[in-house]
Amino acid sequence: MTSASSHVTKPLSVVLAGGGTAGHVSPLLAIADAIKEQRPDAAILTVGTSSGMETRLVPAAGYELVTIDRVPFPRRPSADLLRLPGRLSGAVAQARKILREADADVLIGVGGYVCTPMYLAARRLRIPIVIHEANARPGLANRVGARFTNRVAVAFPGTRLRGARHVGMPMRRAVSALDRSVAGPAAKAALGLDADKPTLIVTGGSSGALSINRSITAALPALAAAGIQTLHITGRGKAVHDGDGGVLTAEGYHQVEYVDGMENVYAAADVLLARAGAGTVSEVAAVGVPAVFVPLPIGNGEQALNAAALVGAGGALLVDDRDLTPQWIETQLIPLLTDRERLADMGRRSEALGVRNADQRMADLVLEAVSA
Repeated sequence: MTSASSHVTKPLSVVLAGGGTAGHVSPLLAIADAIKEQRPDAAILTVGTSSGMETRLVPAAGYELVTIDRVPFPRRPSADLLRLPGRLSGAVAQARKILREADADVLIGVGGYVCTPMYLAARRLRIPIVIHEANARPGLANRVGARFTNRVAVAFPGTRLRGARHVGMPMRRAVSALDRSVAGPAAKAALGLDADKPTLIVTGGSSGALSINRSITAALPALAAAGIQTLHITGRGKAVHDGDGGVLTAEGYHQVEYVDGMENVYAAADVLLARAGAGTVSEVAAVGVPAVFVPLPIGNGEQALNAAALVGAGGALLVDDRDLTPQWIETQLIPLLTDRERLADMGRRSEALGVRNADQRMADLVLEAVSA
């Protein structure tokens, strides 16, 4: 005789791994939310390291976070390279314990140091793996993980990753559902801006960008003379000061270190001037914001690649960090901000490339992996 308990369906157990930067954590949380929307019974566990932004962002979103040891891969021969096998083996053992205790049905990885040991552990335990790669140039962890699964999703269609399928960038619903034409006036009011003035919003990301900050502040007289108001998001701890050490003030210039809720920024901006992180590029495209991208001048060039398709389609401009001078702002950016027809065309071209439902696409891919 079969017991009644044997007919009880096991709740879906989902483990998500990734972290380090907001660029990894934000899509991870959007995927988690979309899975919970489709499967409210799902148990969600996230795995990161103790030093990444996930330690703050994941608990704030209401999800449980556990951590494993951070295992960076040295680029050159060194003592750290000799210690790598032992460190990686220890992290894989931690990952295997987490997956077993969670009785995981699927592992989702979004990149970062934590993912390589998680992928290796899941493969050994024969747990299905689903990968999302945010950048146009994939990271090492996801290049490794893509060898173990045929469910690999990417934010940008040109990303070269084994088995990749283009799904877009999972993002918060407050952004993906944004209608700029409706939300604009209220967003400008919330940010303390004049509803009737052309609006430039400048951001270097959560950590700021000193080179952008310097160029914008030097161009403030020209911007004001053209009737343009500027909201300058300087980054935490990077407030711009005047010659007397006080916070810089100028006509039409508004300065804040941080804005909580980028949807208001996207709704209020006639032009957004920003770095070309994968999340920013994807969100700009999804909601149709005319943008000027200034790729980070260090690293492997991935930010320029992130922006390439949008720039090529005419939805955004790209300027090298060294070329973003007060003169460029005066001769190129100011004419753009005062050309309503060109801005409308850029917005349409941008939105045509955007993907608003990537979170749902990822949830579908995860549930497909579980059912298979």
